[in-house]
Amino acid sequence: MKRRDFLHLTGMGIGASLLPSIPLLGHEIPLEDAIVPVDIAVKKQLADVALNAARTNGASYADVRIGRYLNQFIITREQNVESISNTESFGMGIRVLVNGCWGFMATDNLDKDNIAKAAAQAVALAKVNSKLMAEPVQLAPQEGYGEVRWETPIEVNGFEVPVKEKVDLLLAVNNEGVKGGANYANSSLFLINEQKYFASTEGSYIDQNIHRLWPTFTITKTDSQSGRFESRNALSAPIGKGYEYLIPKEEEKVRGVVTTYKKRYDMLEDAREAAANLAEKLKAKPVAPGKYDLVLDPSQLFLTIHESVGHPTELDRVLGYEANMAGTSFLTLEKLKSENFNYGSPIVNLVADKTQPDTLGAVGYDDEGVKCKQWDIVKGGTLVGLQATRDQAHMLGLTESQGCSYAQSWEDVQFQRMPNVSLQPGKVKMSAADLIKDVEKGIYMLGRNTSSIDHQRYNFQFSSQLCYEIKNGKIVGMLSNAAYQSNTQEFWNSCAALGDKDDYRLGGTFFDGKGEPGQSSAVSHGCPTTRFNGINVINTGRKIS
Repeated sequence: MKRRDFLHLTGMGIGASLLPSIPLLGHEIPLEDAIVPVDIAVKKQLADVALNAARTNGASYADVRIGRYLNQFIITREQNVESISNTESFGMGIRVLVNGCWGFMATDNLDKDNIAKAAAQAVALAKVNSKLMAEPVQLAPQEGYGEVRWETPIEVNGFEVPVKEKVDLLLAVNNEGVKGGANYANSSLFLINEQKYFASTEGSYIDQNIHRLWPTFTITKTDSQSGRFESRNALSAPIGKGYEYLIPKEEEKVRGVVTTYKKRYDMLEDAREAAANLAEKLKAKPVAPGKYDLVLDPSQLFLTIHESVGHPTELDRVLGYEANMAGTSFLTLEKLKSENFNYGSPIVNLVADKTQPDTLGAVGYDDEGVKCKQWDIVKGGTLVGLQATRDQAHMLGLTESQGCSYAQSWEDVQFQRMPNVSLQPGKVKMSAADLIKDVEKGIYMLGRNTSSIDHQRYNFQFSSQLCYEIKNGKIVGMLSNAAYQSNTQEFWNSCAALGDKDDYRLGGTFFDGKGEPGQSSAVSHGCPTTRFNGINVINTGRKIS
């Protein structure tokens, strides 16, 4: 079971706008090896070796994570395949508690003697660390679940779909873009499978099989006369689902599969629309700065939720323990304990949920063996909750963890990571068209684009892929260079109307960075189309003629 060291994935030939960061992925393997699972009985035997060694050496608590992480990245440009990569990483992380202090050790050499040695080293590290400890770790109580299993409810395993079929889809996407008038087109498909086994001295043996999928593209058109260019990325959402997400219903019989999945993504149609959008974007008039009512599509709003709600309600940022990559937070424990801190208007309800189907963060149990659940972050506009792990729960007066622990791999220490955080839909029947018809002067925005937010997660600026002017309840044309500026409280208190459950959709990110050393996680944010009244909009580019 010896595995080679991690390697950086290189030669991807893809722009930073499409893929902002690439985590360490593992070594290359043949695709046929990727779909052969590791025997669960073997994983239990290895976990017991580590747990017994940890206890023998003096640990009061120990947990073990055996992880097998599979990645497939396919990247194309026009009619060329830039990169096809299948990687695997396999190993064990052992965490122990000794004298109220954590110790951790990881290994990819999974014979029994080496596992026992790694567990002993974790205990030795904890003993050394405890001499410098200011306050002992307080773990929230957690029952052992025995032997349990959870898996993403997929219908078609993307790793089993022939590579040629996936490449053909991406090349067809590029062709639709070029055929529609674009000069450049690249597309990518990212598949991730986390096979995770958790065991603890409390009696849990949890086997999980997690799948995620992200299809995306960038299409660009240039104006030869002016030298200007415009691009449009896919409006797809990365999803916690199988390849059925990409199979059109009418093609199921041809492909020899039958699925019941209804929420599919038509990548070809999105590419055709993107190409048409580019000609319009090149001719769009620049926005006039001022106050506007904004109607934000879920493909745009999810990122604002991520930055202005997801990150500032992470407890470690609130306490100032974490500032890497996303800063700290304008929130404090006093604001939560006051029970009346106004986060948004009365119709704003934001929930954390690690069990929501199709989301990137959906799992049965977190990386501390805590069964996942849903809880309120903002209820009726009032801040009512944050995000916590087992050793943070007592800081919020909680008797149990909220299940927010995650590590990006077996060799990384698990710590507090963002769950899926979503804006709940309205209860009155309301579509995007209904929201627009009540706007006298406004802007309709779709798709994530540039963003900027301060290190307190308070003052921010966001733009979109597509931006349309609204006058007297009607869309009258496309705008360019528009970005909205606000602060978190002002923005969410301006929330005036919500689409209903039929308009609710997911957005998300595969690569949300945090920590030092940095780790990456995947998370989704759901919401309906939403209207925000009286938001400041600036012009980020061309002068107004």
